[in-house]
Amino acid sequence: MYRIDLLNKISEKGLSLFTDKYEYRAEIADPDGILVRSKEMKEMALPSSLKAIARAGAGVNNIPIDKCSEKGIVVFNTPGANANGVKELVILGMILAARNVAEGLVWTKGLVGEGDKVPDLIEKGKSKFVGTELLGKTLGVVGLGAIGTMLANTAESLGMEVMGYDPFLSIEAAWKLSRNTRK
Repeated sequence: MYRIDLLNKISEKGLSLFTDKYEYRAEIADPDGILVRSKEMKEMALPSSLKAIARAGAGVNNIPIDKCSEKGIVVFNTPGANANGVKELVILGMILAARNVAEGLVWTKGLVGEGDKVPDLIEKGKSKFVGTELLGKTLGVVGLGAIGTMLANTAESLGMEVMGYDPFLSIEAAWKLSRNTRK
């Protein structure tokens, strides 16, 4: 039985991948492995039983890599695992900005207490928040890794013209990138 110490809350979707060969929970004694997201580990004492640390995320800046190397502890990460979520947030930000959504929400909250005047106030004021469509706009994407490639392809599906730049574009990312993205 392998013992895994969970230093952060980990998605049940991820934890469900463990078979019955694994026991996992927070603060487990003598762990074989550690599963971490963002908890800072640089000052943490590493148990002698530890064989591996898996980071549920792209970077490893919260893990004492040098100390792990000295002790023969393998460090894993999951680059690209959050790429879809990041892409969605970027698209959301673009839509919110293009359509003046935040300003519209603030303005709408200001209508509280206006009673019967609200329909007329909305009719007079709504044109301030029309914004613009993303269709036909040009998006520049610097970095065409997991996130940049997904962003470029999604923006293109929204009718945007996409220009991408990445001096270190991998073959894998190039295959995933729409052929219409200008490089």
